[in-house]
Parts: sequence; C-alpha cells; structure tokens
Amino acid sequence: MADVVIVDYGAGNLRSVARAVARAGVEPEVTALPRAIEQARALILPGVGAAADTMRNLREGGLDGPIRDYIASGRPFLGVCMGMQALFEVSEEEGEHACLGVFGGRIVRFPQGTKVPHMGWNTVRRRFNHPVFEGIPQDSYFYFVHSYYPQPADDSIIVGETEYLGLKFASAVGRDNVLATQFHPEKSGPWGLKLYENFLRLARERGSIAPVAATR
Repeated sequence: MADVVIVDYGAGNLRSVARAVARAGVEPEVTALPRAIEQARALILPGVGAAADTMRNLREGGLDGPIRDYIASGRPFLGVCMGMQALFEVSEEEGEHACLGVFGGRIVRFPQGTKVPHMGWNTVRRRFNHPVFEGIPQDSYFYFVHSYYPQPADDSIIVGETEYLGLKFASAVGRDNVLATQFHPEKSGPWGLKLYENFLRLARERGSIAPVAATR
C-alpha cells in the first residue's frame, strides 16, 4: 500500500507538490492509476487550470469514483487550488460544470471589475484551530493564483478566510478527514512546507487529520 499518493490527471503543478512532500520527509507516488488511489494511506489532489478540463480528465481517467470512495473511507485527503474547487458540487468557470460533490456549494468568479487573477501573497485567517495548521501563526501569508473561489453551502466547513479587494472568501475548507486550500502550500515558503509536514505527520501517526476538539 502506497503511503502518499499525488493524483496525476494532467495538472501542471505536480512536480512542485511532489518536491514539497519530499522536503517534508516522504517520497510520494505520483500516479494516474485508480488502483493506487484505492490503496493510498494519504491522498493529495493538486491542480491548476480550468474546471471543465479537470473534471473531464478525472472522469476519462476513471479517477473521479476512486477519489470519492477514498474520501468516504475516512483516510487523510488534501486538496490544493483546483483540487479544492473540484470538491464542490458545481463550478461556474466558463459555463456550469458538475464537480465531485464532496462539499455542497459552488465555485464562482470574482465580481466583475475585480482584478483577476488574484495572484501573489495574502493572509489566511483561521476560524478555528485545525491540526494541519498546527504551529502556523494566525494571518500567515500564503501564495494564491486564481480567478474563482468557493461559496460553501455550509459555513461550518470554512477553516480559513482571505480578503481580496474587500471580498472575503473561503481559502481553506475542511470536514473530518478532508482539508483543502485555495492557496498553494508548495509555493508558500516555510509555512506552506509546515502545512505539508503537519498533514503527513497526522496521516502517519493517527491516520486522520480531523480536529479532535475544534473550538470555534
């Protein structure tokens, strides 16, 4: 059984994610094989690009079902950027595209007149303490590149928020064994590396990343 699997569905940032995971102390398996997802102990779904391409590639590769099944199994899962957006029900990027439906809600574009993409460093303010953010100061800076953001149907899944040109959006979401970030931890310096280290440590030590006693 593979320890850490990074899903390869043709996204462009696989190497940077794999390097960050390796720097955090674990050699990952980067693969497009559904069987590897089924056997993983920890799963990372990265991604850049458009929702339509992402979902088409996942479906054509036979990866969407195994990803849903993996998440339902309760094992640790980390989604990054497009890997976060793919977890919601629908993306409005260039039309309407059905996504994985793990979380209720939609992916929407920043309002007209807002400079897009939102690119560069910005802070993340956590709503509650989450173990994957352990040791990372409140309002730490992370690196963003995106023009769309999630609108969760259930606010309780919002772990962290970021403000961009007066609009506050969910930049980290999570529930049970799932955590996902709109920002790119692999491009976010020491705090991004710390996030990967925490995710991998929790997956290794207790097989779960869920908060034990989250306080809001």
